[in-house]
Amino acid sequence: MGRRNNYKYQQYQGVLFDEMSEGAEASAGLSGGADFRPAESVSELETPIIDLNRRQGFVFMSFGSGSSGNCSYLGTERGGILIDAGVDIKTVEAEMARNGIRPEKIGGICLTHDHSDHIRYAYSFLRKYRSIRLYCTNRVLNGILRRHNISRRIKDYHQPIFKEIPFKLHDFEITAFEVPHDGSCNSGFSVSYEGERFVLATDLGSITDRARYYMSQANYLVIESNYDAHMLDTGPYPEYLKSRIRAVNGHLDNADAAAFLKESYSSALKYVFLCHLSSDNNTPEIALRTTRTALEERGVTVGEATGSLEDKAKDLQLMVLPRFDATRCFKFRLNV
Repeated sequence: MGRRNNYKYQQYQGVLFDEMSEGAEASAGLSGGADFRPAESVSELETPIIDLNRRQGFVFMSFGSGSSGNCSYLGTERGGILIDAGVDIKTVEAEMARNGIRPEKIGGICLTHDHSDHIRYAYSFLRKYRSIRLYCTNRVLNGILRRHNISRRIKDYHQPIFKEIPFKLHDFEITAFEVPHDGSCNSGFSVSYEGERFVLATDLGSITDRARYYMSQANYLVIESNYDAHMLDTGPYPEYLKSRIRAVNGHLDNADAAAFLKESYSSALKYVFLCHLSSDNNTPEIALRTTRTALEERGVTVGEATGSLEDKAKDLQLMVLPRFDATRCFKFRLNV
């Protein structure tokens, strides 16, 4: 099993890679990359209306996941949040309109860390929708100002958050928690709503005790499954980039993500979304097969998150978040 046999006991030592250039990050599949394809105009899109009673559930969409851009939405009928803002604002607006979600009802952007594929369009949202606030740690904000060519006016929208101290935003109670990565400061998010927990942990090189604590409580889990170890080992990346990706504060490989899910699974876990797959060192098929095999070895029946009757009979729904495309709007009903 190599360096992460004891993955759940590893401790993160906080090594930073501030000297890595943006170009090198892009070539490594770690940070900013190609721009998104333009979306259709909003006027050409159908706009079915989301009609959720407050106690009936919440919705989730991903607009892109990977080194080219990360952004997702969680919301109820009263409003919602974005987690990260690395996808073109026009793409996000169009997909929200397609699903009857108004951007004006976004209360805040929660940033996981300061790499460009997670923050590139944050200021565009803040400038256009003045009611949105930027929720991140002070170290993330300072990293953005230090490492990126972005307006210093972004500070005017900043609402500081602190790890493991919950804060409320619309109907959600949100807790940031430490994850090991090589940004200036790195967080996963545990989002609670009416007794249900949605947890997102992207861009982490290993699963530490505190990350494990929050991730194990999820009913809905977004977890990084960045690379296949064999593809990385035999691929074209220079050795220093391979070492950076493999590091305990780099990215999570398929085997470690699958091992965590196998070991921590409980019947409370309903959906798993594999995120931030490398375009060069992974494929959706390999990532899904690795995780599915591990869960089935545990005796878990695994669906494909299609919403079919056959899927609904399974213990758990599993899918990969697309790199460039939006998912459908998932509507998670509460057991009330």
